[in-house]
Order: sequence, then structure tokens, then C-alpha cells
Amino acid sequence: MKTILKALTLGFAVIAIAATLNGCNTVKGFGQDLSAGGNSLQKAAEDHN
Repeated sequence: MKTILKALTLGFAVIAIAATLNGCNTVKGFGQDLSAGGNSLQKAAEDHN
């Protein structure tokens, strides 16, 4: 019984870590896209003046 509980706990921990790391990559990519959009907007404003 204890072995099954340990295996389940380890499995859930691995899944939680994988989900967390995947979420970090998503947020990082969103930040890069947002930054690129801001840079494009700034360049367009500078070109307009």
C-alpha cells in the first residue's frame, strides 16, 4: 500500500513540474510577442513624426 502511495505521489509531482515548466515557456513567449508589438508601435509612431 505504501509503495502505491509513493508511486502516485511521485507521478503527480512529475506532472505538476512538467505543467509548471510548460506554463513558464508560454508566459515567456507571450512576453516576447508583447514586446515585439510594442517595438513595432513605437517605430510606427517615430516614422509618423
